[in-house]
Amino acid sequence: MKHQPSTRQLERIAYRRGRAIRSVLLAAASTAVVGTALALGVTGAPGWDRVKTSFFDPDAAVKYLPDILEGLWLNLKLLVVCATLALSLGLIIAVLRTLRGPVFFPVRALATGYTYSFRGLPLIIVIYLFAFGIPGLRLQGTPDVLWLGAAAIIVTYGAYLAEVFRAGIESVHPSQIAAARSLGLSYRQAMRHVVLPQAIRRVSPPLLNDTVALQKDVGLISLAGPIDAIRAAQIGVAQDANFTPYIVAGVLFVLLALPLIAVTDWVTLRAARRQNAGN
Repeated sequence: MKHQPSTRQLERIAYRRGRAIRSVLLAAASTAVVGTALALGVTGAPGWDRVKTSFFDPDAAVKYLPDILEGLWLNLKLLVVCATLALSLGLIIAVLRTLRGPVFFPVRALATGYTYSFRGLPLIIVIYLFAFGIPGLRLQGTPDVLWLGAAAIIVTYGAYLAEVFRAGIESVHPSQIAAARSLGLSYRQAMRHVVLPQAIRRVSPPLLNDTVALQKDVGLISLAGPIDAIRAAQIGVAQDANFTPYIVAGVLFVLLALPLIAVTDWVTLRAARRQNAGN
């Protein structure tokens, strides 16, 4: 026999539905009021006409959009390469920093010095050092400035990601390794099959957040000279003395980041739900 909700339960469901609809309508109304107030405040400013011409010119946007899109393709390729290599480098450094025993002290010291140094250096300075300092040595086989700039981004973000990975590794209770060793696994096998899977799952949200930040900072490759979206926009600004190409590039970077941000929020929410369920 099919279950029929009671009258009181139907009233409770209707009340909750009404409260939800009311909350949505209230949020939409307040958002519309705040948005309208901001729009009126900006467009009513004395210098709005000049700002609109200098930053929001539709003709300039259409004119330089193809060049900026072509440069954005370079940024996208750099994002894939830099994110993959930075994650790999960060994981390796994190494992080296967690090695135990006095014999591994030099390795731990080098890994620690690397993370401290590149987490303290501004990325712009690292790009300048790699893109212009290394070619100044006049060594044979020196890579192109594009790859030198990418290497600067990789080693800088690798230091940040290493600390995220290390936090995840150290969050796994030592009894996990002890149990794995008691089953006959070596330390390397215990790290690979027991510790790292748990650590990576726990730090997935901050790893994705750092990847979102990396997505923005690949635009700094323009400092080394390659024509990416930012450099193409800069060329357009220099030609027409109009800042609209920068706005176009900024909007494209936001659109590029939206899918990754959505994935990050979903992973963060899923991790929070899993933790609450475990508690």
